[in-house]
Amino acid sequence: MKNIYVGNLSFEATEESVRGLFEAYGTVGRVNIVTDRDTGQPRGFGFVEMANDGEGEKAIAAVNGTELGGRALNVNEARPKAERSGGGGGGGFGRKRW
Repeated sequence: MKNIYVGNLSFEATEESVRGLFEAYGTVGRVNIVTDRDTGQPRGFGFVEMANDGEGEKAIAAVNGTELGGRALNVNEARPKAERSGGGGGGGFGRKRW
């Protein structure tokens, strides 16, 4: 399984349009365009999962720099999600006070 980062997406890009770019290079699993959790508006990037690593590598090489919606895409292998610490901040919201 190859997880691919797709950056510089136009705000009009759809999961279907992104899927179409990558399907030319192999089997596409999931496509996720990231949206702002408050407004629901696209944030200009997303992720594509491809079932086969070799197909994913070919897709990255071929799609990186191509245009979608008038914008040149920045495509590379996604980095693992950073660990988040559970503490700090928040000013005590949600904490029980004894």
